[in-house]
Amino acid sequence: MPGTYVPSNYLPILIIIVIAALVGLGALIVGLVVRPRRPYDIKLSPYESGNPPVGEPRHKFSVRYYIVAMLFVVFDVEAVFLYPWAVAYDTIGLYGFAEMMIFICILLVGYIYAWEKGALEWE
Repeated sequence: MPGTYVPSNYLPILIIIVIAALVGLGALIVGLVVRPRRPYDIKLSPYESGNPPVGEPRHKFSVRYYIVAMLFVVFDVEAVFLYPWAVAYDTIGLYGFAEMMIFICILLVGYIYAWEKGALEWE
């Protein structure tokens, strides 16, 4: 009958979402109730370390900072791809090995290029 279909296959997913939301909210509420509240001037300042703020809060960062961050992400993604490849190495055979070597060579060329351009030097 139209309009009476209930997707029962999605019920476990809904239950997991509700449980996850309850656990998250429960952790926040427990933290709110249990944690100590001792506010004082230094703690309430913009920098909790106790150091007085110096300069403008909207300080412009150098472009080099973002370039180094992007390079970190690129080489971090390489490590993320290497782990499953190493786990499945015995099943993917020579084809998988060749593909990963091509991937590593491309990243190595990019690394050498970034090194020669001075993108990895922090000044």
